[in-house]
Amino acid sequence: MKPTLFYSRKAFLNYALLLLALQCFLALCAQAQGNLMMMPRRVVFEGAKRYEELNLANTGKDTARYAISLMHVRMKEDGSFQEITSPAEGENFADKYIRFFPRAVTLGPGESQVIKIQLNRSSELGPGEYRSHLYFRAIPNQPILGETTASKDSSISIQLVPIFGISIPVIIRVGEYNTQVQLTNNSLQMEEDTIPVLNMTFTRSGNMSVYGDLAVDYIPEQGKTVTAGAIKGIAVYTPNTQRHIKFILNTAPGINYHRGRLHITYTSPLESGAIKIAETDLQLH
Repeated sequence: MKPTLFYSRKAFLNYALLLLALQCFLALCAQAQGNLMMMPRRVVFEGAKRYEELNLANTGKDTARYAISLMHVRMKEDGSFQEITSPAEGENFADKYIRFFPRAVTLGPGESQVIKIQLNRSSELGPGEYRSHLYFRAIPNQPILGETTASKDSSISIQLVPIFGISIPVIIRVGEYNTQVQLTNNSLQMEEDTIPVLNMTFTRSGNMSVYGDLAVDYIPEQGKTVTAGAIKGIAVYTPNTQRHIKFILNTAPGINYHRGRLHITYTSPLESGAIKIAETDLQLH
């Protein structure tokens, strides 16, 4: 019995060390991903535009390596994404019409790199919107101690190869843009009696996706308007017709969420002219 007990303790120790190494590995990869800055955060080809430069910068203290590829994702109604391999009805991929270079980058601390993106074979495109996502996958600079662990007693070898990354959309638009958005199903709930949470639905119609910033102003029955909250970069991608939003509003002085009203505005980003896309009011009780 004693040899068996001794074997179990060593196996447990190996397993604990393996978990510790995994935690370190996850932290390092998350840090590498978080230190990658890029501009712009989305690429849109429309009109006569055929070329774009994407600027990358490593703001961290360690060298970071990334492999770059194109992938396809679909947005769910809650705003999350799932990777897909084939398009649904009303959904077109852009990968066949996009070229980019380089396909891998190594950035030292404080270094930057330009990724060149070019529209290709545009004469083959019919009217509509085409979308794929440029994916930056973090590559560890060197194997992490404990990443591959073999136990002499158990003869078990475990290898962990987690993949981390970040993606941005690359969109091609052909033809006239006729997309519209309505802000519907608006409601305010007080969670735990003190936390104001706004629930709403973006309802999209038309031939292309939409992207913009949301601003919420509190308008009292008497007095000055107060900013109650804002979210930048809300998209509803084709073929989705709805996206549900839920976010916590400010509890600033002068706001009484039981009286007055909320004025909700959805506009295109400032760099696109800050054009109003949709707006609505929510009466508070």
